[in-house]
Amino acid sequence: MVVLQSEQVTRPTFWQISPVGKAMFYYLAAVAILVFLVGVYQRFARYTQGRSDPFDRLSELPGRILRGARLALSNEKQLDRDLTAGLMHAAIVWGFLTLLIGTTILGIDLDFYRPLTGESFFVGDFYRSYSLVMDAMGLFFVVGLGVAIYRRYVARDGRLWGKHTGREDDLFLSALFLLGVGGYLVEAIRILGQDFPAHETVSFVGYFLAAVGAGAGVSPDAAVAAYPVVWWSHSLLAFWFIAWIPFAKPVHMLTSYANLVTRDEDAGRRLPGVPLDPEADTELEDVDDFSWKQLLDQDACTKCGRCSSVCPAKDAGRPLDPRDVILDLKSYRQERDAGGETLPIVADGGTSVIDADTMESCLSCMACMDACPVDIEHLTHFTDMNRQLVEQGDVDGNVQDVFQNVMQQGNTFGDSARARPDWADELDFEVPDAREESVEYLWYVGDYPSYDERNRAVARALAHIFEAAGVDYGILYEDEVYDGNDIRRMGEELLYVEQASQLIGALEDCEFETLVCTDPHSFNTISNEYSDIDFDEFADDPMLEAPVEGYWNADGDIDIAHYTQVVEDIVEAGRLDLGRLDRTVTYHDPCHLGRYNGEYEAPRELLRATGVDLVEMPRNRDDSFCCGGGGGGLWMDFDEEHKPSEERLREAVQDTDAAPEQFVVACPMCVTMFEDGRKTGGFEDDLDIVDLTEVLVDALDA
Repeated sequence: MVVLQSEQVTRPTFWQISPVGKAMFYYLAAVAILVFLVGVYQRFARYTQGRSDPFDRLSELPGRILRGARLALSNEKQLDRDLTAGLMHAAIVWGFLTLLIGTTILGIDLDFYRPLTGESFFVGDFYRSYSLVMDAMGLFFVVGLGVAIYRRYVARDGRLWGKHTGREDDLFLSALFLLGVGGYLVEAIRILGQDFPAHETVSFVGYFLAAVGAGAGVSPDAAVAAYPVVWWSHSLLAFWFIAWIPFAKPVHMLTSYANLVTRDEDAGRRLPGVPLDPEADTELEDVDDFSWKQLLDQDACTKCGRCSSVCPAKDAGRPLDPRDVILDLKSYRQERDAGGETLPIVADGGTSVIDADTMESCLSCMACMDACPVDIEHLTHFTDMNRQLVEQGDVDGNVQDVFQNVMQQGNTFGDSARARPDWADELDFEVPDAREESVEYLWYVGDYPSYDERNRAVARALAHIFEAAGVDYGILYEDEVYDGNDIRRMGEELLYVEQASQLIGALEDCEFETLVCTDPHSFNTISNEYSDIDFDEFADDPMLEAPVEGYWNADGDIDIAHYTQVVEDIVEAGRLDLGRLDRTVTYHDPCHLGRYNGEYEAPRELLRATGVDLVEMPRNRDDSFCCGGGGGGLWMDFDEEHKPSEERLREAVQDTDAAPEQFVVACPMCVTMFEDGRKTGGFEDDLDIVDLTEVLVDALDA
């Protein structure tokens, strides 16, 4: 029997559903919500079994919640690098949230407002507006899901597939798609069964589908008869999905947002310290030895593969896939919780969750973290596992040699400290000694510019620039020691602290205004990590003399800069007489200067000041591709398909708009890695590797 069209502009909520059916609906809804809440509680209670996190993740919580909401709703991380995927995800998120809000509004009217007032606000213009918005955003939702299904199953986007891809991924996508389409189907059958109420034209998708159904021969009576079946199918699927959320992939809708709220904006550029108390348990022997935030990281992973697609180690064919490491740890935790076998978290050989070769492959470039849309902190996981390898003695032989060199000589080369200033012997002027006179700029030269023959030319070039500009500067001579950035990222925390202590002690004996670093690695650790060391912990340690009480430079009174920042200020002040160079160059953003510390423009401004034609590589600024030298990569040998440096040079030669004559860098480690890649990759006839200082000296000579 056809139900006559009502004159009131609204829709019946439980149309064709009996009182018993309505009661059953509320009962099932309550059960689904209860299961959901219990699952959420269990999920988050599990995180409390992890260790406390070294950083305060809940400070200024209201601001964190707002910033997390902005990141989640703007989809800005999803839009980066992959516009199609970003728009697709935005359509799904905004559509889902709109449908959720719309359902909540209907529930408020039905279960609270009507019983209290005897009236409904779900009528008239409000209902028309509500229906229009819900249909429009629901369409975005379904279209977004359609694109997702196409990318995964038709185009088979490679980064969406991996060892952890499984049935829950299929079930998640299909459930959401069926919920979106099912909502329209329920609406269309109701409109057809009510004989097309005039005000329902605002529900344009449902109205169109109803018209299609009528054109296909579906009568109003047939629609009335079919409606309860379709309505219950849609409702039961919705209840199942709600209950399922905390127990499978859909939980990322909660954990990803929680991850954004609790993120550390300095993650990666500063690493958490290790308690120096010999009695402290710092080993990573069990999955619960990770912090609660790291356990949350593991559950927040959406398997999107963005981290994997930008990883230079994976690109080179090394056994590292950042996504798999995070998901391997998650899978192991779930198996352990279910009574599975206990395994070492990381080991060199034998059966373990993560193999030492995987961790040694990491270049600490932070590309994975930059690409991750939910701010998973891969590098803290990797560093903790590297520390465990050091604790176990499962360290690559070459890296162990570097550790010995640093312990014995204070530098990674193992050369005498007295030879550190020898790079300056070929200069025709004396480099001032900052230990004997106060200076404006104390120049921390660093290991590679001091000991590596190729990079000594970089140090001499920077000295020429300082002299030409009349800069008041000086160096530490043989009192300078290695800063410790990369050995820390390889897991040698105590040796890092010892190096930092020695270097800070040398700095404390000097009078200066700004500390200038040649190497971005040095710049990063001195500016972001040294101030986190509590030297009061060493007060009673006979093996280490604390250079200061408490924290060094805790208030940021000492300015720390990379040489490109200082030289840019010098050029802007008109203190360098630069000629114009007629050459085409491209510039490589070093990870520790760019992605780590956000300095992209100073090197480019200096290049523009020389008059060169600067062409950008496709992957530039925060998308830059690592040279392969970070995280100990400079000292290790890998069985790989091609070196990261070779891939980067191939990009410079083949993918830039104009073939560059020079490949310009601003990092001594990059100079070393790219000089090697230029030879092994067969690029010797294509371009030269130069440091930015050398380009500036050419402009001075011009």
